[in-house]
Amino acid sequence: MTAPIVQAECHIDGRWHAGAGEAIHSVNPTTGRELAVTPAASREQAAAAVSAARRAFDDGEWSRLGPGERSALLHRLADLLERDRDIIVDLAATEIGTPISSAAALHVDLPVRFFRWFADAAARGPRDGYEQPLPLHHDPIISSSMLVRDPAGVVAAVVAYNVPVMMCAYKLGPALASGCSTVLVTSPRAVLMTAAIMRLIEEAGFPPGAVNLVFGSPSVTEQVVGAPEVDLVTFTGSAAVGSKILTLAAPTLKKVVLELGGKSPNIVLPGTDIEKAVPASALRFTRNSGQACGATTRTLVPQADFDEYVERSGKFLGGLTVGDPHHPDTVLGPLITREHRANVEGFLARAREDGAEVPVGGGRPPGLDDGFFLEPTLVTGISNGAEIAQEELFAPVGVVMPYTDLDEAVRTANGVRYALNANVWGPTADALAFARRLRSGTVTLNGGGGMRGDAPWGGPGHSGIGREGGEEGFREFFEVKHIQWPV
Repeated sequence: MTAPIVQAECHIDGRWHAGAGEAIHSVNPTTGRELAVTPAASREQAAAAVSAARRAFDDGEWSRLGPGERSALLHRLADLLERDRDIIVDLAATEIGTPISSAAALHVDLPVRFFRWFADAAARGPRDGYEQPLPLHHDPIISSSMLVRDPAGVVAAVVAYNVPVMMCAYKLGPALASGCSTVLVTSPRAVLMTAAIMRLIEEAGFPPGAVNLVFGSPSVTEQVVGAPEVDLVTFTGSAAVGSKILTLAAPTLKKVVLELGGKSPNIVLPGTDIEKAVPASALRFTRNSGQACGATTRTLVPQADFDEYVERSGKFLGGLTVGDPHHPDTVLGPLITREHRANVEGFLARAREDGAEVPVGGGRPPGLDDGFFLEPTLVTGISNGAEIAQEELFAPVGVVMPYTDLDEAVRTANGVRYALNANVWGPTADALAFARRLRSGTVTLNGGGGMRGDAPWGGPGHSGIGREGGEEGFREFFEVKHIQWPV
């Protein structure tokens, strides 16, 4: 099956505009062939998008909608996403290489769940409400007070290529629920998919300027993030680019929410059922070909169980189907670009030069020469300080390291600059006690459960600033105003 290629244009102040900037070449990562050529936004168009969002927030039709109306629009958007499930799934397989076996959950079901959570949140308001009375104050006079939570203003929402719809739900969901207007800046690698979502936003009936879409080279992102009309920036991407976002936002003192990835640990405690833990652990770092910020790519195993764990992992990883993402049996599709695969292969080559062993994978799968495929890979024989144990590869590559006692396991798990996600295998009481010792925004025990709309996502250190999702993520999009008067 071949996905229908949607026309991608900028969307500014309620209208579609062909880009007037440099051409973006969208390439199918499965075949290496060009899918579309789309002109990017010019500087003038990026400026127009920011101005449209400003007008929409200050005095446009959008600014006059109430919580109930914003809630209805977000629910309508979720309805349309569900209606176009097959189109989104096919487009995800074609443009970014997500296998159809997992694309529906990743690019439709989860975003719908989060859009609906924020739709309900719009109607009821943030925790403690849009307005919150405070107790009387008696010094020096009796006075009454109220906290009013106002939308933060114009939001620059910058999304990455790997899960663009989910990132729209995480960023546009709370922004629009709170009453903010937005400029959506998508990755050049996901222009077609994001344009398809923008058409659903338009069909849902959001007023002009509430959501604007631009894309292009890094200069487009820099212009939008640095624009004085923008009040808040929410970004998902690498720590290096996140640092640049902070620099760009600093001159105008913008509020910033950053989700910058991870190098997350997967800890196997003594007493764990190894046969049960291995398949789930392997899938946690190979799903979407490892192009997931929360992938648990560093597995720590008791020394006594190490050989069995590696042997079982090798057999499982070697049996995963790599290939055409449109085939229903495919588990791993390609990496996003030829350049990204070459970068990952560089990490593997340097690890081997430093003495690492690669008991399974590490190469390009045979018969898939046209696309940007990489075998699911396991690396052993390294220390926690090794480059491949510290850097986020964004690929189906996991490392396995032995430990001698739980204190060493805690030090190793926390011994990385990222702190986004973690998983612990073992008896529940032991796993919970271990989880309390981890520095991580999220910890699942024995695989956890499904992603919750009411739970936050994010982490300290190089994993970012602030949280997305849930009440904590929703409150990022408000400013609090204290009103006080004598009684």
